[in-house]
Amino acid sequence: MGRWLQIQGDPAVRQFLFEQRRVDNAFDRELDRVLARLRVLITTRGVFHAKIRFSTGEVALWFLTDPWRYRVHLMDEFLSHTVCRRYPRVPYPHTAFVPMTGIDPVLAEFKRLRFQDPQVYLRSASLNIMSGTVSLRFSCDGAHYLDYTEFLARAGEI
Repeated sequence: MGRWLQIQGDPAVRQFLFEQRRVDNAFDRELDRVLARLRVLITTRGVFHAKIRFSTGEVALWFLTDPWRYRVHLMDEFLSHTVCRRYPRVPYPHTAFVPMTGIDPVLAEFKRLRFQDPQVYLRSASLNIMSGTVSLRFSCDGAHYLDYTEFLARAGEI
């Protein structure tokens, strides 16, 4: 990707930003388990692109074996012990832009951004290991698209 694209959101949303607060939901309370499951699916089941919608408690997955369709899982289904068995084992792609060692730091930063501030918080995030792109959407309706290396280098600044 090579650049950091920041898009300002709807002014009507930004206008009331400091009148809102993030409310813990069931997804937030299970976030460590959600991120651990996502890591397994990326590293062993062929997920190359994953989008986490923290506010609605859903995870959308794109697989190397069927890249034209995505699957959406709600939290209970996603955390079920059977979800991994639905998808065949696929080795981590050697052509991935994001090395396997980069997955955990990205997911940890997603968690930090979700909880860092009660008003400006992460609503959704995605990682594409093939292109190395991270996308972020915040409560202020702003969006960011950047390379995962820059995302990790700037951890704590966003």
